[in-house]
Amino acid sequence: MSISWGYSPKIEKYIPLADFPADKYLIIARQVIENLGWKLSHISETGIIAYTPISFQSYTEEISIRIQANFAVVKSECVGIQMWFNDYGKNDLNLEKFFHEFEYVQYHLQDIWDERLAEFHALINTQDDTYFDKAPLTAKNKIKNVLYLFFPQKGYLVTPILLILNVLYFGFTLLFVTVVFKLRTEDSLITEVITNAYLNLGANSRELVLEGQFWRLITHQFVHLGLSHVFFNMYALVYIGLMVEHKLGSVKFLTTYLLSGICGGLISIVFHKFGFMAGASGAIMGIFGAFMALILSKAFEKNANKALLISTILVTAIMLLNGINSKVDNSAHIGGLVSGFIICYILFNEKLFKWQVTRNWQYGLTGILVVAFSAGVLILTPNYQNRKFYKLQFGFEQNSFDFNKVYSIPYDLSKAEKLKVIEEYGIQLWQRNKKIVAEMKKLRLEGKENYRRDFDGKITDLAIKISALLHKEYLEGTSKYRDEIEQLTDEINIIRGEAGSSEYKW
Repeated sequence: MSISWGYSPKIEKYIPLADFPADKYLIIARQVIENLGWKLSHISETGIIAYTPISFQSYTEEISIRIQANFAVVKSECVGIQMWFNDYGKNDLNLEKFFHEFEYVQYHLQDIWDERLAEFHALINTQDDTYFDKAPLTAKNKIKNVLYLFFPQKGYLVTPILLILNVLYFGFTLLFVTVVFKLRTEDSLITEVITNAYLNLGANSRELVLEGQFWRLITHQFVHLGLSHVFFNMYALVYIGLMVEHKLGSVKFLTTYLLSGICGGLISIVFHKFGFMAGASGAIMGIFGAFMALILSKAFEKNANKALLISTILVTAIMLLNGINSKVDNSAHIGGLVSGFIICYILFNEKLFKWQVTRNWQYGLTGILVVAFSAGVLILTPNYQNRKFYKLQFGFEQNSFDFNKVYSIPYDLSKAEKLKVIEEYGIQLWQRNKKIVAEMKKLRLEGKENYRRDFDGKITDLAIKISALLHKEYLEGTSKYRDEIEQLTDEINIIRGEAGSSEYKW
């Protein structure tokens, strides 16, 4: 048993017909398919398409026999995404079964050829001989090798352009992040540097989107965080793009892709209060949702619909389950999947319920739904400005740490120098912190951050009093303020103890 590898694993064999009539070959092939329990999807003068049943070993392969010149091209191709890019020998096994059964059927049909020929020709006169150009895997047949994935062509126009844009932008992202990382200062936080870099590249952020940077709902779809991230996203995009774009149309495909990505991004900011989000997976899941809408709209032949629905549900479930115990943004996946289904259903169907819908109304209704959904999310989602808070908090902590210099003034300094240290690292420092706390009070924060802001405010008020008393102590050359200073210091440590923090004990 040989294993077929590649983007779309398949095995294809060319059988020379010589003097063997093409119609006889198709008659035998049809009977073979029935004997093996495969579901016949299409039969015409130029060929046959069938689908294998689902099992623990397989979630459906497409079997096709196509007459080309004086050859019968027999192919078995995987319908769903195959993990690790191989078919585990399923296609080879299918063809082995086919050719073994072919000999048996040929022998047993030899006495009733005339009857079968008459039935066959009567049947194909009623069939659509152009169906091979509309079949689900038609666009896949145009991909001769990996390079073909990047070439726009009829029925596969938008997908390769999106592929190229994502790959190019990922290259730029790598360069940009590398340069920013190398230029960082020694005392900068690595996580802060990386976060800012990706935000500058267009990553999604709840805080920034709710502040009016709506363009991030589109740009985040082209930002990827690593090689595996962009590779698997593009793999899924090409797979589903080949299945959907030629059936839905390039303009509607692009509309569904971008709007699904926007809706996925909106759902993402609802569930992610902090950090940033990036990647094309929300938009890609939107195309998976669109594929389901096409299937349920009976865009393909009945047996093809069933095979495609099963394989698509399984692949989608695997992708969603993969995100449960990882950092994958499943909220964007689900948002994209649902919105893609709705958008495609509207754009594809010319009749919704009992009403006929024109092309303009299809786009209009889609736009109204997306705008209404976007407005609802943007209005109802509270904008907790945690990113600004933690930036202010970092400055506050740096100042608080520098205050320790007041307690370690060298004895050999002059009185004026000692007073200068207290003024700079005491009084002036805590006045700056007071302004920071005032800025914090302007922000909309959650419980934890609200508590920390109030905590910083209390510490600041007490530290200002301590700084003033220390200044008096050094100015007057006395220790009469020592008891009051110690009392205030104890109050600070009590507050810190209540907060469960042991840092900066004074």
